[in-house]
Amino acid sequence: MNRSVKKIIKPIVQLAAVAALIGIDHWLKLVAAEKLADGQVHVLIKGFLGFLYAENTGAAFSMFSSSTNALSVFTGVLLAAGVAFMLYPSKKRPLAYDICVPAIIAGGAGNLIDRLAHGYVVDYIATLFVDFPVFNFADCLITCGCFALIIYLIYSIIGEARQKKNAVPTKEFGANGETDD
Repeated sequence: MNRSVKKIIKPIVQLAAVAALIGIDHWLKLVAAEKLADGQVHVLIKGFLGFLYAENTGAAFSMFSSSTNALSVFTGVLLAAGVAFMLYPSKKRPLAYDICVPAIIAGGAGNLIDRLAHGYVVDYIATLFVDFPVFNFADCLITCGCFALIIYLIYSIIGEARQKKNAVPTKEFGANGETDD
């Protein structure tokens, strides 16, 4: 496959993945709103994981719940920057970026759509082994995408540092063939 075709196909595949993940997120939220409306915890794995319908007007851990409009604008700006980054062609961009950035964008967009449509984000996944806020699939996409990207960046930085440390210094020769030592 030639390079110009790859330049076109890659962003189309990434945008399709973003759209599919947003679709999955909203389908899960619709199911949660319909099936979990009773306000009870529905246990999936006893003592570990369950489902509970919740409406979150803020961001993670309900932070900024009184600033939904500002949070929506901030999220929109970050998503626009993420889409621009994703669509900007780069020969040297690692695969980790091509996987993680669309996941992060899909999660952010899924929650932003909820916030704009309803004024809140539908959450439904509850951890039962620890007191932790209820979250959703979009939150998982954002968290896993960011975590994987951070791990990749740390690994990359350590690899570059090792290469520099193990590099053999070369001597510089002057015009007359003597070293500059």
